[in-house]
Amino acid sequence: MIEKPRTFAGIGTTIREARIKRGWSQTVLGERAGVSRPTVARIEADHDISTATLSKVATALGLTVELEVRE
Repeated sequence: MIEKPRTFAGIGTTIREARIKRGWSQTVLGERAGVSRPTVARIEADHDISTATLSKVATALGLTVELEVRE
């Protein structure tokens, strides 16, 4: 099944679901991504984060970040 891409506002849910699916705590994800546990919590809460940080966390989870130009 092909999933519809999520908007940036919903990316925290995607990250949380992928982390839980792997059985990882926020601390474990942070360690694997090279970021702090509070940073993981901010991402999952859809708070302001950098694309570089999002990319690190997504990569640790085996996910990709794709940007699309909309006209």
